[in-house]
Amino acid sequence: MKIEVINQDKNILEFYVEGERHTITNVLRERLSQNRDVEFCSYRLDHPLDKRARFVVRAANPKKAIEDTIKEITGEVSEFKKAFEKTK
Repeated sequence: MKIEVINQDKNILEFYVEGERHTITNVLRERLSQNRDVEFCSYRLDHPLDKRARFVVRAANPKKAIEDTIKEITGEVSEFKKAFEKTK
């Protein structure tokens, strides 16, 4: 996976997520949309066969909003992993 920044401004961060289509980007979009600091977030696939997603976040500090959201998601996945491991 690779991140390529397309546009970075004070309130907007636009980037490609190379090697990703819906799995991570959909989770990230959903969680960012729950963040009160995020005004807008979306992703799209420029072409159905494209192997990269184009992501846009508008917030007071979009990079911080993404970093905070990734920490939350990582924590939840870690909790899920621990709970799942107990089922063995």
